[in-house]
Amino acid sequence: MKKVKIDDRDWSKLSFGQHVYQLEVEGYTVLPDLLSAEHLDRLRAETARLDTFGLDYSDKQQVRPKIHFTGGPLTALIAHPPTVQFLDRLFGDEVVFMSYAYARSEPGHPGISIHTDGQPYGSKIFGYEGSCPCMVRVLYYLQDLTEEVSPFRVVPRSHLAMHAHGNPYLRYESHPEEVMVTAAAGSAVLINHRVFHGNFPNVGGYARELLAIAYRPAWAGPVEEEVEQWPADEVAKLPPEVQPLFIDRNTRRWDYGAGNKPAGMASEAPGINPSRWELP
Repeated sequence: MKKVKIDDRDWSKLSFGQHVYQLEVEGYTVLPDLLSAEHLDRLRAETARLDTFGLDYSDKQQVRPKIHFTGGPLTALIAHPPTVQFLDRLFGDEVVFMSYAYARSEPGHPGISIHTDGQPYGSKIFGYEGSCPCMVRVLYYLQDLTEEVSPFRVVPRSHLAMHAHGNPYLRYESHPEEVMVTAAAGSAVLINHRVFHGNFPNVGGYARELLAIAYRPAWAGPVEEEVEQWPADEVAKLPPEVQPLFIDRNTRRWDYGAGNKPAGMASEAPGINPSRWELP
């Protein structure tokens, strides 16, 4: 069996532009040291109280979706300043919060199949949320992500493939060019939601907890305006710093009737500069 390549580089040395390159071209990046030890303790105290359930393929994978209105440190994490500031600069647009889930991979967890979260026509699993053309999922790890404890797996650049094997509705047991990503507790793996990814089995001695939060730029709405609306009364109870991220999840900025020469066209657009990958 071919040994899996491990990406355990020092992510703190990457510039902003290099992180953008990693997300746009490779399909993933890691923001290290986002959460302090004290912050991790507070989050773990909250996740210990969550009611979870096992998935159809293993009771060693315990989950709790839709935890955004839980309150306390869990809800506050949605607006974690370093992450939102990175996304604000990445998107150059309003940051729209889309979903939030908790997952715990316990010893004996068999691993998650290689799949995508981005499916252009929607799906039973992701609904029309997955049809958004652009989304970043932020995966916060509450324990060390080691080679033995359900490390992240990804097929770099797979979101760029035009081949039928890149059909985003496919799933794979494994891939000969998949990469294993390890990281310290308090780090986050950010993924382009169209990249093929999953995680490896947990053959270690402890459970690995994950908080997965999805965001997108305001322009990149779903193909159908059928994503569940946020209850206004619940949003009104959220902390002031969190509320701005809870705009309508169906928001999209498009112009079906745009002509060839619309008025007021710009002559520069730094967000698509090839040199954006060189930004400090």
